[in-house]
Amino acid sequence: MHTRSKGIFFILLSSFFFSIMAIAVKSIPEIPVAEKIFVRNILGVFISAFVLYKNKESFSGNNTKLLFARSIFGVSGVATYYYTIGRLPLSDAVILNKLSPFFVIILAYIFLDERIKKLQIPAFIIVILGTLFIIKPQFDYTFIPSMIGILSAVFAAAAYIVIRQLQKTDSTHVIVFHFCLFSSLATVPFMAAGQFVVPDFKQLVVLIIIGISATTAQFLMTHSYKYAPATQLTIYNYADIIFSTIFGMLLWAEFPDLLSVTGGLLVIIAGILNYLSTSDHEEANSLENPRFEESNS
Repeated sequence: MHTRSKGIFFILLSSFFFSIMAIAVKSIPEIPVAEKIFVRNILGVFISAFVLYKNKESFSGNNTKLLFARSIFGVSGVATYYYTIGRLPLSDAVILNKLSPFFVIILAYIFLDERIKKLQIPAFIIVILGTLFIIKPQFDYTFIPSMIGILSAVFAAAAYIVIRQLQKTDSTHVIVFHFCLFSSLATVPFMAAGQFVVPDFKQLVVLIIIGISATTAQFLMTHSYKYAPATQLTIYNYADIIFSTIFGMLLWAEFPDLLSVTGGLLVIIAGILNYLSTSDHEEANSLENPRFEESNS
């Protein structure tokens, strides 16, 4: 298999497992978000700690402030994403989370003085239209979850911006360890305050699936970048939308209406324009690579 083809294969497989994670999150609405986040990240704590120990790396890291900021943004992104998954059709929740690369562009422009490329301007216009088609602005029960879904993309973008700076001082494994540890500890007070349900056997299995699928997806994502640059692979992250739409229809009869389908296609088109605006030598503005380092969402 061609080297680039291997990268595409692994990133598509990663998208599939992220979809499995989203399905698992949605399938146990009776389990609080904090509990789901705890189970998801506690596995990452042990794996990243093992890797750090094996490589004889420091657990403390070098930039404590940025590690803390990255963890705050990351866990906020996951929490808002999980909340949205539980209250919107699966495909809509995933599409809204896929807005994160566009918020990365905005935040990079504001905080990192990175210029916005010409092709990204029409991409912004298209993605805004797509978002409006998905949300269908009306003050009903879906409005607040939709806004929180957009917020999840903002948090994920902020996490990525911080990660880009952290990579100058700390290894990926240190970043992962701090995020997973912080996320696990941050959920404990919420679970102690009542955001905890003793799972039955079925719920426990689904919780374990959340942790395993998320961790597997993160490793596959990271592995894919060994075979091709991020700029060549980032567009394939949008396969999440296709997988989630199919699973939503099969499992919950969530058949998207014409506006949602149109909105999803517009978001994908905007993603393609953003992808085309990056050169082969630039890092793509993608949240999914940080998803291993965060995450993320």
